[in-house]
Amino acid sequence: MRTLQKGFTLIELMIVVAIIGILAAIAIPAYQDYTIRSQVSEGLTLSADIKAGVAEFMAQTGAWPANLQEAGVVSAGGGATDKQARYVESVDVTDGTIQIIYGKDVNAKIDGQELDLQPMVNANGDVVWVCGNADDPQNANADPGSGTASPDGNTTLLDKHMPASCRTGFGGN
Repeated sequence: MRTLQKGFTLIELMIVVAIIGILAAIAIPAYQDYTIRSQVSEGLTLSADIKAGVAEFMAQTGAWPANLQEAGVVSAGGGATDKQARYVESVDVTDGTIQIIYGKDVNAKIDGQELDLQPMVNANGDVVWVCGNADDPQNANADPGSGTASPDGNTTLLDKHMPASCRTGFGGN
């Protein structure tokens, strides 16, 4: 009489474990980059009202605001630490350029890193934004003609940790 084999052999189980190990080795770093990008997006969300304040200040005065207070975002005596969130240590403005510093509960790979949003004025007189390492938009100038140019950004984040619109080679605003 012949007995029927039930279950898996040791070789079959070892093959399955090896396949799972290979998939995990590929998936874990990709997932970490994804979670870092989601943490970075918190800073961009936090800066939305500041972008509006910078654009409004530019429209009214013809110059970039020197700080958050001039941009109308924080009250007198307030500072960059007034704009914080779970992953954002501070958001500040220096001559129109918005500087987002990551910290607190953020992934260790971007702790203390900076993402800058540089304002420019296009040919129509509209304020357009250059995020991180993105290319300058066509027909845009950091100097609105007032003699006060917004400083170039000092972004320290790696391209892979930024949204696509902030990476090198992206020509949007």
